Amino acid sequence: MKKLFTTLSNIWKIQELKERILFTLLILLVYRFVSHVVLPGVDPTALGNNEKSGILGLLDMFAGGSFSRVSILALGVMPYISASIVVQLLGIAVPSFQKMQKEGESGRKKMNQITRYLTVAITIVQSVGYVKTQVPAEAILLPNTLFLVLSTFVLTAGTLFVMWLGEKITDKGIGNGTSLIIMVGIIARLPVAISQEFSARVGSASEGGGPVALVLEIVALFAVVMFTILIVQGVRKVPVQYAKKIVGNRQFGGVRQYIPLKVNAAGVMPIIFAQALMFIPGALMQFVPSLQGSWLIQFSNTTSLAYSLTFAFLIIAFTFFYTAITVNPTQMSDDMKKNGGFIPGVKPGFATSTFIDDVISKITFPGAVFLAIIAILPSIAVKFGIKQEFAHFFGGTSLLILVGVVLDTLQQIESYLLMRHYDGLMKTGRVTGRTGVPAASSNAAL
Repeated sequence: MKKLFTTLSNIWKIQELKERILFTLLILLVYRFVSHVVLPGVDPTALGNNEKSGILGLLDMFAGGSFSRVSILALGVMPYISASIVVQLLGIAVPSFQKMQKEGESGRKKMNQITRYLTVAITIVQSVGYVKTQVPAEAILLPNTLFLVLSTFVLTAGTLFVMWLGEKITDKGIGNGTSLIIMVGIIARLPVAISQEFSARVGSASEGGGPVALVLEIVALFAVVMFTILIVQGVRKVPVQYAKKIVGNRQFGGVRQYIPLKVNAAGVMPIIFAQALMFIPGALMQFVPSLQGSWLIQFSNTTSLAYSLTFAFLIIAFTFFYTAITVNPTQMSDDMKKNGGFIPGVKPGFATSTFIDDVISKITFPGAVFLAIIAILPSIAVKFGIKQEFAHFFGGTSLLILVGVVLDTLQQIESYLLMRHYDGLMKTGRVTGRTGVPAASSNAAL
């Protein structure tokens, strides 16, 4: 406990870090306040119980409940994330985007501008769909056409406002702004989830298991979080030796560094892609009523064995796919060769790229399996009688985002502490983020 208070005191002594943390908290407070503002022309009292389930429930969680409240920030930052994913995939498949990626700062600015324009287009389309399908007709106080046009403008402006807040946090605050906004939205649902679980367990001890069951759930949640941290931070360090160069009386190179190849290089993307596919059967049954009694009905139950096995298989497949398109062993080998680096015992060039590809394949499979386990843990938790709202925190996209964002933010805080010659946050080692690189480390990822 003394170490904790000492660390907090050191953080407060660094003026720049203190200002960044306070600025971040202020922006997040503004976001949470604005998220409770309802769309113009909507009667809040007529919304009733507007809770969402399935993929809409996931979007509502990312938006911190704004989606179900019909807030002006109902779409949140998700259109911006969708646009970023599209631009990232274009950077892999389209030569002109690949060229922009290699142009340095100017190329990055061009891609950011394209991402913003694409965000506006995606938000307009999603706004129209949201107003037509998610806003109850009895809650609308304006003529339908006027309400549709007005809401589209307001929802688009709301998404751009959230995007602007995220960029301000990234520039003047601490951590990644967009990730922090999503994390705050997820955490905002935690008190309600705990309250519901507490009422279910302690309120009816004879049926819910009492306080003992609640304590066991908390312990299980703690163990799942620790397991998720291991997956997020797990890396395989491939040694890289650089040749010595003597210029005059000085020696350059000759040092050994490491390439941190992540066990889970794909992050949460495989779960997002798999979830999108798993909701296709439900959509088909809605549009084709004759399919409602077919075998597709078992995929509408997220706790069924067929759903969990199919979901896990898709996650493993998408993990290999996304890792293959984002990690390029050939480019890594070429960069090493240009900088005079080589892996000990492996010839430069094709042999190096083959070696790296083989290592990635070996570590990706256990990473994909563990990721699939984390993804289906909420379904398993529901089977054990845990409420759906609280079960979301036992795994899936929400838990991976929470763990990853917290680690990245702590890594930035630790960097400030170490640069000012203070002790870090941990006694046993330095905090590493999702990149697997320690704070203030000289051995950066290649």
